[in-house]
Order: sequence, then structure tokens, then C-alpha cells
Amino acid sequence: MSDFDFDLFVIGAGSGGTRASRMSAAYGAKVAVAEEYRVGGTCVIRGCVPKKLLIFGAHFAEDLKDARRFGWDVPDCRFDWPTLRDNVLADVDRLNGLYTQGLENNGVTILHERATVTGPNEVTLASGRAVTAKTILIATGAHPHVPSFPGSDYGITSNEVFHLATLPKHVLIAGGGYIANEFAGIFNEFGSKVTLVNRSDVILRGYDAQVRDRLLQISMTKGIEFRFFAEFEKIEKQEDGSLRVSMTNHEPIDVDCVLFATGRVPNSKGLGLEAVGVELDDKGAVKVDADNRSSVASIYAVGDVTNRVQLTPVAIREGQAFADTMFGGKPHQVDYHCIPSAVFSHPPIASVGMTEGEARNTLGSVKVYTSDFRAMKNVLAGRHERALYKMICDGVTGRVVGLHMIGPDAPEILQAAAVAVKAGLTKDAFDATVALHPTMAEELVLLK
Repeated sequence: MSDFDFDLFVIGAGSGGTRASRMSAAYGAKVAVAEEYRVGGTCVIRGCVPKKLLIFGAHFAEDLKDARRFGWDVPDCRFDWPTLRDNVLADVDRLNGLYTQGLENNGVTILHERATVTGPNEVTLASGRAVTAKTILIATGAHPHVPSFPGSDYGITSNEVFHLATLPKHVLIAGGGYIANEFAGIFNEFGSKVTLVNRSDVILRGYDAQVRDRLLQISMTKGIEFRFFAEFEKIEKQEDGSLRVSMTNHEPIDVDCVLFATGRVPNSKGLGLEAVGVELDDKGAVKVDADNRSSVASIYAVGDVTNRVQLTPVAIREGQAFADTMFGGKPHQVDYHCIPSAVFSHPPIASVGMTEGEARNTLGSVKVYTSDFRAMKNVLAGRHERALYKMICDGVTGRVVGLHMIGPDAPEILQAAAVAVKAGLTKDAFDATVALHPTMAEELVLLK
């Protein structure tokens, strides 16, 4: 009989926590997971999934207009935000149920309350109950960062945006990352006036410069306004309910909604981690080794709370690796090399491997191949929007070290192409592959 109540106690039932819990229990471990909000975490409840559903809804704005060029008699259509909002939230409820069922079917005990770490092998629940576990896993994710300045509490974050009562006529989005650019595209397609404010003149830092410049150009053509080198000074609520936003280097602006998309902060505060000896970095992330172990031998962490790569599939892989190693007899570590990523902007961006700048700094000798074209559908629709595909190769070996794309369905296309980059294939291997015509993806084997 074990000296502990559980073999594993997981704090947080998001992507990493649910995978670790479910798989550890499937291996025979006695597992409990504490979740103070809803099972599914950021991605399922207030992140990737509901956001992607909004993006699908936003695409109809252009699709309905384009349909007329393809012979469809489409009348002027009115968008109804409450209908989409409520349908999206209903699907979130469905997924919450499925994630809960998945844990229960594997015998995981779900505790719907906050838990804090009160010892190397002990957690205390909000109800006051103390629970012991041989191993503790921190999988509490991260939360949106809100800058501190007068009136910042008038703004909302990506947590609240899915619950807006009405669609704002004018929304100010703070930030230049993927969340900011995705919601800029969403609201713009829904008919809102969008102003994106960033403290520098660089959007999507970390993505290839040529691709992100193309998105900026297209976004401006679509009517999105950008204010660069802007630091917030204050937000004041006006008598009519609007928000007056003052910032450096620009005139004040009146908007209906301010959405902060200025990064995410690990959820480590108030968990009692430092008191038991768990080391955190300067951003509050749990420091872990390659096996997800913290500075306390019995305490591990996976997902966004470690601030390694804040992507849902990475958290899932970390949770899987933890379960396999600790309870499955199949020890292994997550390979963080060559992770594909996407920005579901309008149009979307997809990327894997080194940017051109990174390759030149790392390899010295590089060769760059591109295709700059209009998608066939855009041609007939009368849209001048151009796609850009870019391949970065080692100048000596010809090995493909990076692929970067902006255009319709770029993320769907890149997922398969990322396998080739991960496998270390060369440009010659792409050239030797017969094009699948007529597709946009065929440009990948026709790059010059």
C-alpha cells in the first residue's frame, strides 16, 4: 500500500495537464487533477479552439463577396455577432464535457477547486483538505499580460473577448504578436474599425521579415490602422461610454473596446512553489530540466507555466513524455527542434525552421528560393492579394532549414511540408517531386 494518497497529483487541467493525467492513469497510476476553472485549459476554453471558430466565421465576409464572381447570386448579408458567439461558446461546452469524460474514463479523480503546493509531496485544496502525492505536476498554463497604467482596467484580454455582449464599432488592439494580428483580422472582417497599437514598428517578432512585411502590407490594404512606437499613457471613460486612449507619439483616439494582446505570463503566482524550494525564472516560469523536473525532485512542470515554447501541441508532447517516462517505462524527452507554427491572420502565416536572418547568422552560406503569386481563386475573385512562399536552404548541403508561407490555407499546407524540413530533406528532394496541379501547394516544388 502506498504511503501517499495519490501516485500523481496534477495542478491544472489544460492541454499538458490532461494528457499527463490521462496517460499516467492509463499506465496504472492513481491520479488526481485539480482545476479551479474548467477542464480543457486555455486552448479549448478561451484560446485556440474558440478563436479558430471565430476565424472561420470571419472568412465568410470575403467568401460571400467572392461568390458573386463565381456566379452565385448572393444578396448583401448582415453579420450577427451574438449568433456566432453563442454557437462558439456552446461548442466550448461540448469540448469541456469531452475532456472531462476522457479523464473520468481513465479513472482520474477531478477536483474542481484551487490547489496550492504546501510541501514536496503535499498539496492543499481551497476547501482546506490536504492531499499527499508521490509526484506533483504543475500544469497551470499562463494568463494574458495587462500593462499597468492609469485606466488599464477598462481594457479586456483574449479571455473576455469571446463573451462580448456586442460587436465593437471601433476596437483598439494592443500588441504586435500572433494574438493581436489574429483578432485584428477577425474584427476587421466582422466590420469593426481596427487600430493596432504597438510599442515598436515590428509585428510578429520571430517570424521571417519578408513574410511579416507582406502581412502588414495586406492588413493595411484591408483597412487596419497601425500605430507604431506608441506607449500607453492613460485610458479615460467618456460620458457616452467610449474609451479615450492617450499614447506617446500619436493623438488620442476614441474607441469602444481596448483589447490587450501584449504577451502571456506563467501562472505560478500563489501556488506556494517558492516556499517549498521550486526555482522560478525572472518571468515567473518554473525552471525545469529536459525531463520536466523542477529544482525539487518530486515536483515537475509542463506547458506554458515553464515558458519554453507556448504552443498547445508542445504542452501535449511534454505531458505525454512525462507520463511515458514516469509511469510508462518508455523514457524520452521532447525534441524542440523545428517546431512548426502558424498565425491565423487574414491571410494566414505558417512557418517552420530558421528564418532567413537566423540562417545567415548561423550558417553563413544560404540559398533562398521564393514564389510570389496570386492564388487562382483570388484571380477570378478580382482580389490583388498575393501569396508568398519562401524556402531557406543551407548553401553548402542544399538541406532545407526553413519554410515560411503567407497565403490561403498556408497552415494546412505547411503541416505536411514540415515533415520534410524536420527530416532534413534537400531542395533537390522537393524538385524531384512532381507538382500536384492545380494547387497552391505545388509552388513548394516549383520554387526558384
